[in-house]
Amino acid sequence: MSGTLHNCIAGNFQPARSGATVDNRSSVTGGILCTIPRSDETDVADAADAARAAREGEWSTWSAPQRADLLETVASVIESRLEEIAAIESRDTGKPFRLAATVDVPRAIANFRFFASAARQHHDGFHEMADAINYTLRRPIGTVGLITPWNLPLYLLSWKTAPALAMGNTIVAKPSEITPMSATVLAEILHEVGLPPGVFNLVHGLGHEAGQAIVEHPDIGAVSFTGGTSTGAIVGRTASERFKKVSLELGGKNATVVFDDCDMDKAVSGAIRAGFANQGQVCLCGSRLLVQEGIYDEFVAAFVEKAAAMKVGDPADPETSLGALISHSHREKVESFVTLAQEEGGTVETGGVRPELGEPLNAGAFLRPTVISGLSPSCRTATEEIFGPVVTVHSFKDEAEAVQITNGVQYGLAASVWTQNLGRAHRMAAALDVGMVWINTWLLRDLRVPFGGVKASGVGREGGHYSLEFFSEPKNVCIKF
Repeated sequence: MSGTLHNCIAGNFQPARSGATVDNRSSVTGGILCTIPRSDETDVADAADAARAAREGEWSTWSAPQRADLLETVASVIESRLEEIAAIESRDTGKPFRLAATVDVPRAIANFRFFASAARQHHDGFHEMADAINYTLRRPIGTVGLITPWNLPLYLLSWKTAPALAMGNTIVAKPSEITPMSATVLAEILHEVGLPPGVFNLVHGLGHEAGQAIVEHPDIGAVSFTGGTSTGAIVGRTASERFKKVSLELGGKNATVVFDDCDMDKAVSGAIRAGFANQGQVCLCGSRLLVQEGIYDEFVAAFVEKAAAMKVGDPADPETSLGALISHSHREKVESFVTLAQEEGGTVETGGVRPELGEPLNAGAFLRPTVISGLSPSCRTATEEIFGPVVTVHSFKDEAEAVQITNGVQYGLAASVWTQNLGRAHRMAAALDVGMVWINTWLLRDLRVPFGGVKASGVGREGGHYSLEFFSEPKNVCIKF
């Protein structure tokens, strides 16, 4: 996929009304991958009008089983094109093809299949009284806005689109302008499999223009946003002023907590994966490594050795562990934290530099995985979200100190705890001020369970019935005998 991408409104692929465009550049080579429409409030209004017309038309007659069948078909089409779509995702994000082909695209397939099944099995409440019965109906909100980030483009767009469609809504979606390509593929697939025109509308553009217009539009009744905490605050404030439902999945500064009774080999491998998956550009990444003081030296030495051995390079190479960061400007932000860490008294144990990869890759936004020791757990580098391949390491004495350090940041998304002590595992899981805790693993996901965080990591939960309930409104019916 290259050239010029278009918005999808009422089933038609078209440029922005203004004709303005934005270049989408490769973070691997620096070249232009494609151009996208620079949409504004007029394009969003067109999409919202199309969505309103669609929800009043044929789409309103579709039953839950019909909608579920369509989601299953979408999953099958994506599966039949897995390698093609993975290559598009890799090219657009700079992540290794192997990662896109084994994680991102399979997860998109799973999302559509999971919510197809969930829609078929979903049931609502029934409450009997002495002289009456109550039952609950769930109805679609109407039109919903989906705003998704650049780190997991198809993965997260499908995570929102599938339940929104399952509950009968129409959609106005805006992917990140940095990674627009797989969203366009999804729009094409949805219409190829027979989704009525106007049910899924795709509007490309910048967040403060097209995204803000989606949040402000009076006919869009709910907004599901995944992205940075500062932008999420704007989305939440704007939506609440208009009494819209809002779901915010925001940033994280997650801890990997390793106790001295851990399985050393498994904990080191798990911490490496948590720290550097997708170049550290996952909200769930364990960017703070807390190691109990009795094994600190041994563990950190093994961790640094593994990090230093990770291959950074061509995303198409199956041996590549880390591809390019999402953009050159983002790499500069990450590098600024490496500099800050040194100013704060930290020692760069490995990484923090740009690798020599030869042309054309030397023009890409690559950075070696970075491990920094010697920092206070309360310093900026250890408390602010970096969203890159940078892990800070800290020692702790006991459970109480591990809890204090883990909870001592503004975020509360996730944590992983590595211990063979079952009682300790339960105590830590209860004490950590986060939305998700993994014990002796990281990012092992069951799509039925609640996903989300506390504090500055977001508002609300996604997954399973939580998503189905967000994308619908309950209506109680009371019948007196």
